[in-house]
Amino acid sequence: MTQIAPSNRLAKETSPYLRQHANNPVDWFPWGDEALALAKQENKPVLLSIGYSACHWCHVMAHESFEDGKTAAVMNELFVNIKVDREERPDLDKIYQLSHQLLTRRSGGWPLTVFLNPHDQTPFFSGTYFPKEARYNLPAFASLLQQVSRYYTEQSEAVSNNGVAFREALQQLAREEGRTGQTDLDVALPGKLLRACEVSFDRVNGGFGGAPKFPHPSTLEFLSRQAGRSVSARSMLSLTLEKMAAGGIYDHLGGGFCRYAVDSEWLIPHFEKMLYDNAGLLSLYAKASRLLDSENLRRVAAETGAWVMREMQAPEGGYYSSLDADSEGVEGKFYVWDRSAVKALLTPEEYSVAALYFGLNETPNFEGCWHLHAEMGLEVVAERLRQPRERIQDLLVLARSKLLEARAERVRPGLDDKVLAAWNALMIKGMLVAGRTLQREDFIASGQQAFDFLHERLWRDDRLLATYKDGVARHQAYLDDHAFLLDAGLELLQTRWRSSDLLWIIQLANALLARFQNQESGGFYFTADDHEALIHRPSPMEDEATPSGNGIAALALARLGHLLGEMRYVDAAERVFKAACSRMSQYPQAHASLMMALEDWFNPPPLLVIRADLAEGAVWRSAAEKALGGELLCFLIPPDAADLPGLLAERGYPGHPVAYLCKGGTCLPPIESARQLADLNSLAV
Repeated sequence: MTQIAPSNRLAKETSPYLRQHANNPVDWFPWGDEALALAKQENKPVLLSIGYSACHWCHVMAHESFEDGKTAAVMNELFVNIKVDREERPDLDKIYQLSHQLLTRRSGGWPLTVFLNPHDQTPFFSGTYFPKEARYNLPAFASLLQQVSRYYTEQSEAVSNNGVAFREALQQLAREEGRTGQTDLDVALPGKLLRACEVSFDRVNGGFGGAPKFPHPSTLEFLSRQAGRSVSARSMLSLTLEKMAAGGIYDHLGGGFCRYAVDSEWLIPHFEKMLYDNAGLLSLYAKASRLLDSENLRRVAAETGAWVMREMQAPEGGYYSSLDADSEGVEGKFYVWDRSAVKALLTPEEYSVAALYFGLNETPNFEGCWHLHAEMGLEVVAERLRQPRERIQDLLVLARSKLLEARAERVRPGLDDKVLAAWNALMIKGMLVAGRTLQREDFIASGQQAFDFLHERLWRDDRLLATYKDGVARHQAYLDDHAFLLDAGLELLQTRWRSSDLLWIIQLANALLARFQNQESGGFYFTADDHEALIHRPSPMEDEATPSGNGIAALALARLGHLLGEMRYVDAAERVFKAACSRMSQYPQAHASLMMALEDWFNPPPLLVIRADLAEGAVWRSAAEKALGGELLCFLIPPDAADLPGLLAERGYPGHPVAYLCKGGTCLPPIESARQLADLNSLAV
């Protein structure tokens, strides 16, 4: 029987991922002064291990090596061991993922295993997953540890010299990042991204490239904005969304999307469910359902939003971070089915539909079991069974309900229940967009509840904090936290106006300019100016799994600036584009968020302020949306809203409903009736 080790220092941490390692025999430290000072004092290299709680290969390495007494003894003897949750400390993850790429010339991932010089935290060796025993062309972890320690001890001068060279490489990279691009912004850049999408597009299965295949919500969002004027964009968007919705990357019973598919056809996912993926896909499916007039996409959006509320929202209001890929130590066990078990749960008529629809008549597709996907469309099933489509749909609904109820009795995947400001902001926007598009007041209420939670629990002494768990808010917030929350706040103001929300997002915008802005060359650093000193201060422009913080900051600041007439915000957005222009031109597919913000810059969406009570204002809003299209920014401000800042102070309520319409720096005279709004499609705005 395995004896549980006594708790180490990680037991006192708030991160569920760090707590997963609290009983390892490894003498783990969290990142901080205590560990770094000890490493320097004892002249032991730092073994830095970065991962997250839903990461399958993180679990594998933990079970193989970190829970093994002999391997832990080697780690404890030769290193100071630091464990980091990449979700709580994205600053460290960005720096050391970049370091890994510089050292190995390969992309990184998780778990990330980096060995640092204790005297300056520069890395001298890096890898990702290492097995306990040599395999996959990788050395045994314990053997590697001894080799790395020996190299550090015997080649100390080389380690020091390489560290100097490494720091110089980071400084050169920072200089290149800080170099301003073109003085004149290039209106053709979004067209470059569209052409790049066409080149890499999978015309059979949708999406971009081959296996493993990721959804890339920011790129799909860009295509949705192009779809009204580009047949190619519309086709790429439609095929990708339909194929993902049919594939196993989508949870056909409970709703929501897994992180990515291991194949090119979206059939078998890596089973973890991340809040941020579902945030972007929720708003995307909702908007595309209207754009493409698709009931199927509307259903997927509704089911995903329902899953978020049911499984991912805390009673206090915030959204949890992720669901694990594993349950009972086995990847995907919670989600896959034995065919006989399905047959036992359903009536013969229900099973005949489910078997055809979910592919249960085909060979097993995941380790001897079936992972559900839409193998056959409802129309084909109806034709095959010679029954009306409506009857087939009803039977499928009954079958799904029974399977979901049975699945709920299984051991659930682990839940990472910490609340992250940035990821919550993304989901708040997703719920609000879906709520307005699908006319789901419960989605809107969910998003507002989460927004209020962040304001109440993560805003302390005029500073935003990044993470919350078990009543404790901690870690100074990053660029993404501020930018995504500013963007979500603007979405909330368009959904339900509250002047207190406007005042808070103005504070967030001012914090971005005061604490994160690169005053010399434009753009925003990932960390604030008073953040802990690290070996690099990145200013990331590219989209990653989440949108670019710089891209969302530029978009939201420009919109807020036009709403208030505050040119500081508009100018800051322009400086982002100038800082990123050359990189956007060179790598268009990495910069979808910035491309959308740049499009807004060249062609600002119509901005409408309606002063009216809620009931009458809703009629005016509906007329405006029909006349001006989906990109309209519309703020319905009640008559009694007072002491409004900036230009809004001039958008008064004259005793009757009135609307003020601007586009960029051009404004129409006040609009006095809903009929006038309905006729605006014939006006040059």
